[in-house]
Amino acid sequence: MKQTRIIMGMPVTVEVADGALTRAAATEHLEIAFAYFTYVDEKFSTFKEQSEISLINRRQRTLAQASQDMRTIFALAEQTKQETDGYFDIANEGGYDPSGIVKGWAINNAAAILWQRGVRNFYVEAGGDLQAMGKNGEGEPWQVGIRNPFAFDEIVKVLAVSDCGVATSGTYLQGQHIYNPKARNQPITEIASLTVVGPNIYDADRFATAAFAMGRAGIRFIESLAGFEGYLIDQERQATLTSGFTRYVSL
Repeated sequence: MKQTRIIMGMPVTVEVADGALTRAAATEHLEIAFAYFTYVDEKFSTFKEQSEISLINRRQRTLAQASQDMRTIFALAEQTKQETDGYFDIANEGGYDPSGIVKGWAINNAAAILWQRGVRNFYVEAGGDLQAMGKNGEGEPWQVGIRNPFAFDEIVKVLAVSDCGVATSGTYLQGQHIYNPKARNQPITEIASLTVVGPNIYDADRFATAAFAMGRAGIRFIESLAGFEGYLIDQERQATLTSGFTRYVSL
C-alpha cells in the first residue's frame, strides 16, 4: 500500500510492502506515519506563526523552556556544525531555521515508528529524500532515481537500495535555499546537486546539506566519511562520484 500527502510543504510518501499485512493494518501504519509528520510540521515549521520554532525566533520562548524534541534538534544541529567544520548552521539572519536537519530526522523517526510496529519492508520519503527498508513488493531492493538538475523529468542514475537512506541537496527546485555559512552572501553556483547514500536518512540528509554548502569540495568530504557514498553534478553537467558509489547503481 502506498500513499502520498502534502505535509511540511512537500510531498510525503509512505509505501508498505509487507505482503502478510491486511489492508486495514497497512492503512493504520500509514496513518500513524503521516500523523508523525504533521506533528513535526506543527512544531518546526518556520512558516507557522504558532509553531514552537516561530515562538523561539520571536523570543517568546527560550530554548531552556522548549520541548525535548526542540532541544534535541538544536543539539543535533550543533553536533553537525562541529562535524562539518561549520558548513552546517541553523542560525540565520537573527533566527533559526532547522529545516536542514529536521526533514531527515523526521523521516528517520517515522521509519523507526514503522519498524517498531513490526513493518519490515517499506520506504518513507519526504521531498525526494528517503529511508528504504527491506525489499519492495517484488522482493527486490527499492529503486531510487537521481534526477537531472538541468532536465528534471530525466533520471540520470537509478539506485538499488535496502536498509539505508538516500538524500539529495540542490538548488534546481527551490532556488538558492542552501547557503554556505562561511560566505552567506555568496550563492552556491559551482555545483547543481549532490546525492548521498548512507546507513540512515538522518545522517545522509544532514551531510548532503553540509557537503553541498562546501561546493566542489563536498564530494571529497563525503568520500572521507566511512559508510557513505556520493554523486555530485556540477554546473558544467559533469558528474563526480565517490569510490564506492557504483555498488548502488542498477541503471
